[in-house]
Amino acid sequence: MDTRWKPNVTVAAIIEKDGRYLLIEEHTQEGLRLNNPAGHLDPGESPAEGCAREALEETAHPFTPTALVGVYLSRFQRPASGEDITYLRMAFCGDIGDLQADRGLDTGIVRTIWMTPEEIRDSAARHRSPLVLRCIEDHLAGQRYPLDLIYTDEAVATLPPLTP
Repeated sequence: MDTRWKPNVTVAAIIEKDGRYLLIEEHTQEGLRLNNPAGHLDPGESPAEGCAREALEETAHPFTPTALVGVYLSRFQRPASGEDITYLRMAFCGDIGDLQADRGLDTGIVRTIWMTPEEIRDSAARHRSPLVLRCIEDHLAGQRYPLDLIYTDEAVATLPPLTP
């Protein structure tokens, strides 16, 4: 039996414009929650590419990562089932493009919402994880790292698709 611990790798877009941050409101197993545009890294993509894809799917805005805000490790236990999940999140800031009005939002996303830092702090009980606010606080503090801090080997994109 394989008992190796395997954290879930996720990417998140920290999108700020005119002092407000773009969040999504989504259905989760724990109810309606607020989150940064974020999701799981897919096979064959770099973390920056995954972040751009997730942001577009969840907000209908093109997003171009320009810097890494931080790398975060968190653990979550589902209240109902007790399922224990660890996440390794890479959060990026960058440039947002114009809304693609003809593009629908990803399944489970109810809406996008622009919020001030204070509104985000006040809504902490509705956050999908403590990382929602932590990433924004790090962004507000000016934390930025170059994108090339994360190296993606060419084999990630050139090897045949993964098989289960």
